[in-house]
Amino acid sequence: MRQSLFPVFVLAIGLLAINLLAPTGSPAQSAPVQSPLRVAIVGLVHGHVQGFLDHSLHNPEIEIVGISEPDAQLAARYATRYGFSPSLIFAGQEEMLQKTHPQAVLAYTNTYDHRRVVEICARHGVHVMMEKPLAVSLDDARAIENAALAGKIQVLVNYETTWYRSNRAAYDLVHEKALGDVRKVVVHDGHSGPKEIGVGSEFLTWLTDPKLNGGGALFDFGCYGADLMTWLMDGQRPETVTAVTQQIKPEIYPNVDDEATIILTYPKAQAIVQASWNWPFDRKDMEVYGQTGYVFTVKHDDIRVRRSGGNEEMIAAKPVPAPYDNSLTFLRAVVNGMKPDGPSSLDTNVTVTEILDAARRSAATGKTIHLPASR
Repeated sequence: MRQSLFPVFVLAIGLLAINLLAPTGSPAQSAPVQSPLRVAIVGLVHGHVQGFLDHSLHNPEIEIVGISEPDAQLAARYATRYGFSPSLIFAGQEEMLQKTHPQAVLAYTNTYDHRRVVEICARHGVHVMMEKPLAVSLDDARAIENAALAGKIQVLVNYETTWYRSNRAAYDLVHEKALGDVRKVVVHDGHSGPKEIGVGSEFLTWLTDPKLNGGGALFDFGCYGADLMTWLMDGQRPETVTAVTQQIKPEIYPNVDDEATIILTYPKAQAIVQASWNWPFDRKDMEVYGQTGYVFTVKHDDIRVRRSGGNEEMIAAKPVPAPYDNSLTFLRAVVNGMKPDGPSSLDTNVTVTEILDAARRSAATGKTIHLPASR
């Protein structure tokens, strides 16, 4: 006997109504909401902290649970400018960590203090992201590496250039073998000088101190090129490091170099890192020459590419996928268990420090430094 379709029709209408009435943001359809990453700030003497606070203070992905800065006047100035509660401010890092229990620390100290920051955080099991470069010496870089291993924490180094679409596009072209094997890389980084561009007095004081900064333009901007080249070469260390530094403006920078050029040699490639406090305009760009083509990065988002048999093209670089698109997304992923890699990783930046340390010795002695076969 033929069955009636009426019950099936009623059931279908009922399911349709349920679906139409269900809120689009219902838990079954929405991605799980992540709680903010609890971060603390150590140090306020690095000028980059202003950029971070201006852009990320109200970022829902993070919660700033504490700020340590021994300079009470400087801390008070930041508290007034950004409306920090007095309960967030601590004079010492140790006390802050004990009372606030952050998941990660953002370090905005001078470079010399990076070792101390990491060693304290390692004792508390707190991950660290610091502003570039990693350290003022290879000894300090190795101490940071050992402390991170002992404390089972991750240490990341934040470079503005890590998050550029243009640099990621250049890296991808190299690793897709679209340009042939890398033969020469030229990196330009710098500006007209920290005093000339008006950095804060607390920043200028340590940038121009060879102990606290490791050097002048050599460390301040040479680190970018060393970092990018190490990344492009998949962590390979150079065989030799040769550097020349100058004091073109000794009346402004009497204690540190303001001009530096580093030449790195590899078995089948060479890099020229040009770091300067004498550029007429600020710049952070790179030229990568392969056997069959080249790519030039143009600011943050574009590249110029020429391949064998073709003309040069200006191309808009593709967006960088998360979590490699910005420092906080990357930090969260690492805190949640992702193994760090690339320009911000500790492994890469120990090599960067080895290069800068050798460059400083080369400039002082006028000799090429041959790196040992293994570190």
